[in-house]
Amino acid sequence: MTDETKNSTTQRVLKVALLGCGTVGAKVAHTLLTQRADLAAKSGCVLELVGVAVRDASLPRPGIPDELLTEDPAALVADSGADIVIELIGGIDPPRQLILSAIEHGASIVTANKALLAKHGEEIYAAAERKGVDIYYEAAVAGAIPIVRPLRESLVGDQILAVMGIVNGTTNYILDKMTTEHQDFATALATAQKLGYAEADPTADIEGFDAASKAAILASLAFHSSVRIDDVYREGITGVTSEDIQAAELADCVIKLLAVARLDDEGRIEVRVHPVMVPRSHPLAVVSGANNAIFIEAANAGRLMFMGPGAGGSPTASAVTGDLVTVARNRLRGVENPAHSVYQGLAVAPMRQTRTRYHLRFQVADQPGVLAAVAGLLAQHRVSIHSVHQHAERPEEHPDLAVLSMVTHLAREADVMACITELEKTGYVHGQVRFMRVEGV
Repeated sequence: MTDETKNSTTQRVLKVALLGCGTVGAKVAHTLLTQRADLAAKSGCVLELVGVAVRDASLPRPGIPDELLTEDPAALVADSGADIVIELIGGIDPPRQLILSAIEHGASIVTANKALLAKHGEEIYAAAERKGVDIYYEAAVAGAIPIVRPLRESLVGDQILAVMGIVNGTTNYILDKMTTEHQDFATALATAQKLGYAEADPTADIEGFDAASKAAILASLAFHSSVRIDDVYREGITGVTSEDIQAAELADCVIKLLAVARLDDEGRIEVRVHPVMVPRSHPLAVVSGANNAIFIEAANAGRLMFMGPGAGGSPTASAVTGDLVTVARNRLRGVENPAHSVYQGLAVAPMRQTRTRYHLRFQVADQPGVLAAVAGLLAQHRVSIHSVHQHAERPEEHPDLAVLSMVTHLAREADVMACITELEKTGYVHGQVRFMRVEGV
């Protein structure tokens, strides 16, 4: 009898059911099947893979025994006696029903499904709490970057003031290429698709839906309140132009798609996803390629940043396996962490009432008194100017025009939008006022 066999006979066996066998699921299954001894040493029990739900069981899946494959995920959840169910199917349905069924049958859950948690998290957390089981979802926010557990456990004794981060690798790659190689948006997107960073249909990434789901989860964790994806203000990066990139460079900034969640002065939660200018001096400005990074401000711990690969099969599988080991340990000890700690119940502030800095850029008539008129109009809307720069706009084509670029102090969204509307109606402003929010100053 080998040492591994001896150990397995004395250790408790926990049954694991896996829903989904794509890139991440296949890696998780391979880990469970080939690293049994290592996982047993880490978790204190034998983790036995009892089934893998797939769409087509006839397709070859190297390293996974055919007898483990099933096309009936509902039966696997209900009849396998699984102690832990790992959900890697993605989307809303059928994962929602499968997870609720697994919970009802007493299984703890590990998932990477940010869209489901952002939309139906309250229902799932409540079900888990009633049954006394765990919900772990580290892979749902930033791949291998450990951020859920620090917010849920390590920083639980502190007060989180703000969470701000790059949580979508596809958009970060595109914006990075637009900045460093001066590619236009379409070219950068095509490059991302060729390299596998962007899907054939990149809508979820470039329009900010993926980041908005993650922002809802982060805000819920950070502020112990229920925040759903419908609460998140969202803009994507499709409107970012090469001229915007150049304007950011002139302001010594880079453009990033950020998820921002913070407490405002009235104790409400601001939660939003949109492109922002970030000063090059800020740690988030140097996050390049398809990497993710999350920046936290806490009352006592101060400023913390977590950075690394936010997507891909191996990083995501690493986060899933880490959650699996933690859940297994909890099952052995007979304890569980709250699936979702909601005790503050803070309100979410409407986007028009949020406050940040703004970069404004527009063409004006190059004549005396225009700058004073612009400053006066901003002042009427309670928007204070931090800095201003004026330069000629293609003098050979528009000798009578200049470009004004200015950065405001903290200002309310509604006031800035009203100011922009009025500026565009004046006789001295020509064309559209381009604006971008500024964070990290």
